[in-house]
Amino acid sequence: MSEPETSGTHPGQPGPVRLRDALLRARIEAADRTGVVVDLRDAEVARLEILNDALDPLFAQVPDQIDLFDRGISQGDTPRLWIDVVAHIVMGRDKRMYRFVQDTRFGRIVLAESHDTAVIVEAVTDYVARRMVERERAMVVQPEPQAPTAAPQPRRSRVWPFVFGFVLGAAALFGLAVLAVLRNW
Repeated sequence: MSEPETSGTHPGQPGPVRLRDALLRARIEAADRTGVVVDLRDAEVARLEILNDALDPLFAQVPDQIDLFDRGISQGDTPRLWIDVVAHIVMGRDKRMYRFVQDTRFGRIVLAESHDTAVIVEAVTDYVARRMVERERAMVVQPEPQAPTAAPQPRRSRVWPFVFGFVLGAAALFGLAVLAVLRNW
């Protein structure tokens, strides 16, 4: 008999585990024992990689034509697992707690925080679903609300106000001329 295939298992699921997952757990345990900063950073990256692997089934379900999400781990001073441009997961101060945050125009907000990867996976799933619904709503073209149409106003002639102003101005000039003549007399 042959051994069952283990490439589809994830940490936390029963059954055989992959060597990569065992190495990641070994790095985490080593970092927990030594307390060296470099090892702690490696432990952060390892935990984020475990979470990234746990998110694979979720992102496998996202249609290819939806390009909202760009998942990946950044290896900076503070390692982060990016979900999209504004949301990422970072490790808490104790280096064991996952913190799922979103950057907004009003500052950074914490969407979820837990030691358990399943809780964070659930929070990311909810976030991805909300983002997809927002995208669908943005893609739908709403018809412009039409104002009630009123009966068209009859066009008034612009000639008559001009003629009235001309006659009034001519009469005023005539009146001034008559006054000027009477004063000089």
